[in-house]
Parts: sequence; C-alpha cells; structure tokens
Amino acid sequence: MTTNARIVTDVLQPRNVLLVGMLAIGLAAAGDWTGLPWGLLAALCAGLIPAGYIEWERRRGTWDDRHVVDRTKRAPIFFVILGSIGTGSVIMLLGNAPTGIVVTMLALWAMTVLLLAINTVWKISVDAAVASAVVALLAVVHSPWWLLGYAMTTAVCWSRVALNHHTPAQTIAGATLGAATATAFLFA
Repeated sequence: MTTNARIVTDVLQPRNVLLVGMLAIGLAAAGDWTGLPWGLLAALCAGLIPAGYIEWERRRGTWDDRHVVDRTKRAPIFFVILGSIGTGSVIMLLGNAPTGIVVTMLALWAMTVLLLAINTVWKISVDAAVASAVVALLAVVHSPWWLLGYAMTTAVCWSRVALNHHTPAQTIAGATLGAATATAFLFA
C-alpha cells in the first residue's frame, strides 16, 4: 500500500497537477490555442518555480525531501509561491491575458495566503488544496464534468494519509480550502 501511495503522491504532486490544469484553464479562458502560453506561464509561476525552489533547497540539505513534512519549515516555500504567482499575475495583466487565467492566478495567490496563515498554527495539506483547487477551477472555466476530477483529489488525500504525512482532517481541510478559494474567486 505504501508503494501505491508513494506513486500517487509523486504523480499527482502540485507541480504536475498545476502544469496540466493551468494549460487547460488557459485554453478555456482564451477559447482557443492562444491561451496555452498563458496557461504555461501560470504553470511555471504557480507550480514549476516553487517546485524548483524546493528541489534546490533539498539539494542544499535544508529539507529531507520535497514534502517538507515539518510545517515549521514551510514558510519560505509559501513566500516563494506568493512572489512567483504575484509576478506571473502582473505579467499577465500587462500582457492582456484572458480574464479567466488572471482570476485563476489570483485565486491561487489568495489560497496560498490562507495556507500560509493556517500553517503557522496547524499543518494543512497543500497537495490536497492544490488538487482540489485545480478541479474546481476546471469545472468553472471548462465544464461541470471536471468535477469527476475529485476522484484524483480523493486519491491525493488518501496517499498523503497513507504515507503518514497528514491526518484525514488535514487533507479534508486542504481540499475544502482549495475548492472554496477557487470557486469564491471565479464566481465573484
């Protein structure tokens, strides 16, 4: 079971979920292929740059692995994410990106602020929050059929608990926060 949980958590890590999700959101926001570069920029800023930072710090010995299980060591990651998403959002605004992708970035930024605040007092699952937010965002900008993607979110939650990185409450809280933040921004 641990092997399956490790595979699920590695395949469905935030970097990968954001890469696929932001490309699809960019496509939907623009209505054609011109949204793909915006989606790629969103994936770069929201997922790939933060993942690169985590890997860089891991290689330096700051953290044992990409999961940064000790919540007291997570603050720098959140600040890198906020800076990266903020920079990407400014580039999108200056470049007249489709509104849907800009709103998506702002929703991810707000979610990160909330994750940071909660993380100061309680460990919450970032993986579950990202998986849930991406599903909710896709359901709003593409089609409600994307809600079937919550099977993926459930798998992420299961894997985080099975690996003893989180409790069920921490994954449920993360998934709830991700969905709530995403839908609040897109329906505003």
